[in-house]
Amino acid sequence: MAEVSDYSRVTPEMEALAGLCLANSSIDPAEYIAHDVKRGLRDLNGVGVMAGLTEISEIRSSKMEGGKKVPIDGELYYRGYPIADIVRGFVESDRFGFEETAFLLMFGKLPTPAELESFTAQLSFFRSLPTNFVRDVILKAPSQDMMNTLARSVLTMAGYDERPDDISLPNVVRQCMDLLAIFPLLAVYGYQAFSYYKEGKSLFIHAPQPELSTSENILALLRPDGRYSKLEARLLDLCLVLHAEHGGGNNSTFTTHVVTSSGTDTYSCMAAALASLKGPRHGGANIKVVQMFEDMKRKVRDWKDDEELSRYLLGLLHKQNFDKAGLIYGMGHAVYSISDPRAGILKGFVEMLSKEKGFCEEYALYAAVERLAPQVIARERKIYKGVSANVDFYSGFVYHMLGLPVELYTPIFAVARVAGWSAHRMEELVNMGKIIRPAYASVQPVRQYIPWSQRT
Repeated sequence: MAEVSDYSRVTPEMEALAGLCLANSSIDPAEYIAHDVKRGLRDLNGVGVMAGLTEISEIRSSKMEGGKKVPIDGELYYRGYPIADIVRGFVESDRFGFEETAFLLMFGKLPTPAELESFTAQLSFFRSLPTNFVRDVILKAPSQDMMNTLARSVLTMAGYDERPDDISLPNVVRQCMDLLAIFPLLAVYGYQAFSYYKEGKSLFIHAPQPELSTSENILALLRPDGRYSKLEARLLDLCLVLHAEHGGGNNSTFTTHVVTSSGTDTYSCMAAALASLKGPRHGGANIKVVQMFEDMKRKVRDWKDDEELSRYLLGLLHKQNFDKAGLIYGMGHAVYSISDPRAGILKGFVEMLSKEKGFCEEYALYAAVERLAPQVIARERKIYKGVSANVDFYSGFVYHMLGLPVELYTPIFAVARVAGWSAHRMEELVNMGKIIRPAYASVQPVRQYIPWSQRT
């Protein structure tokens, strides 16, 4: 019998087949221009192609003045409400905001106290896994990537559902609420299995506590002693709110619409969205930010020296520092130019946590890079819009201060975004028309078939 490692080995034959694929699949970039293809569903100026309508959220980064598009400070709306107002509402009344935000996104209205109480009670009811699920699914063959663990667990949950393929709206509401409730468990338990089997750490599985919020449960489940401060839980809750939704055009949400339009089940839809979010260009960006700063802290001797910091940032752009990708991670966004409203909201709370956790010097370093990076990028690169810190710039720092393992950064993103995915799945079902099927133009010339006996 072949060893498992044998199946993971790339053989010379596979290298040769990959060479064939490369030789016969490479399309001349000029063809995209000739056929007016919007690569990435964006035009040459980076503007997205209109592919659908939504009432769930909106991103604004510009306005029209005198017939010209003028950049503005970024604005984000959930169901028509400015995100800043939503955050201010639950912060000033000293409440957790994620559950309220999930209700708003999924059902289109701000919940009354009675509606929110009922909603959170239902989530508490769902916040448990089937008998032996942890033992039989999560603890067996743990993956090195928590997003794969999440996707496998979500697909397996379909086997415990008596109506997995029923896409009637009431049933989908039930399924989405169930997944919203259990995603923290699937993520944290998946990490515990990984840390035990792959890293040799102690294994402990805490039961969720029904009276706790989503953010509190994440911290209580993850930490051996289950303890956390109020500020820690509040800031993680804020991160969940800011990551819960971001327009219908982001990669994983568009995936949700595409897959839902086929009429498939909720579990398959969420697994597809997870696969999309897993990519480093989407959900894994804040990991790169933290890793970049760790490299920076090793190589920059004086964190308060703007000139030395600027030289390091220049080295990033010139592919000399960190991963030599030519990027300053956490800077810039596909839509926002002047500012990302989520980063602006998060920044003030990050400073508070840095004081509580003893990370004041690191916070000052982040603030300096946020100030200097746009200047360095503007000098070195021709860009069609401004560059500013995005939400990933600070969210990774928050997770670092909270002691969250890097392996959980993207799964925590998914715990939040399942609220937005659920809202978009239900919106697609309510307004379902034709299956989403974009056009592709073939640029392969017609060829004459070669008989078997003539092939060499």
